[in-house]
Amino acid sequence: MTSPGPAGQDAPAIDDRTRHITDIRGRYFLAKWRGESPTVSSFTCRIRRISPLTMSLSAPVGGTVGDVVITHFDELGVITGTIARNLGFGFVVAIQALHAERTRLAARVTWLEKRRNFQVPERRRHPRVIPRNPESTIILADGSRMRCTVIDMSASGVAVAADILPAMGTPLAVGSAVGRVVRHLDPGFAIAFITPLGRGDLERRLIRPAPEQVYL
Repeated sequence: MTSPGPAGQDAPAIDDRTRHITDIRGRYFLAKWRGESPTVSSFTCRIRRISPLTMSLSAPVGGTVGDVVITHFDELGVITGTIARNLGFGFVVAIQALHAERTRLAARVTWLEKRRNFQVPERRRHPRVIPRNPESTIILADGSRMRCTVIDMSASGVAVAADILPAMGTPLAVGSAVGRVVRHLDPGFAIAFITPLGRGDLERRLIRPAPEQVYL
């Protein structure tokens, strides 16, 4: 089965098998709160189960079916959706996302599962950060530029997805941070910086979309 893609085309089917990831903690608020107060309160939540289409949350404050929910998790980034069903202590969210975003979410959740089961090594020395805006630019050694999506970043390196898979050791820059490819991922690849960045500099240095005309 396929799901609708852009311009009425069919996109590849999404694997919607439920992922049994627990104890991913984050925060959430209901979009309708924005109109009620200039200060929007958020609450702590925890993912009980997640798939590319739905996630169930343990949450202290509920809403009504159809309410828009905005969530943020350090390991997954921002996920938006609507309440599909209320639970005893929480609710099920129908995730609103493009096909490509669902594919990236599925890959990220699968990777987290493997890491928790010790099937993939934890190699980062510094905590990962999920950028609010993941779109950036790779600059290759010959000066050519290419769009990329930042999967996550830390003071020592960054994981990105792009339309290329550079060889191990390839020098390049993501935004204004220079490094070398040190690992191939599924999807994407990891870059270790030549000089570590300060945590406060990550988004300023790494998230730098370039003008449309410079892309190859």
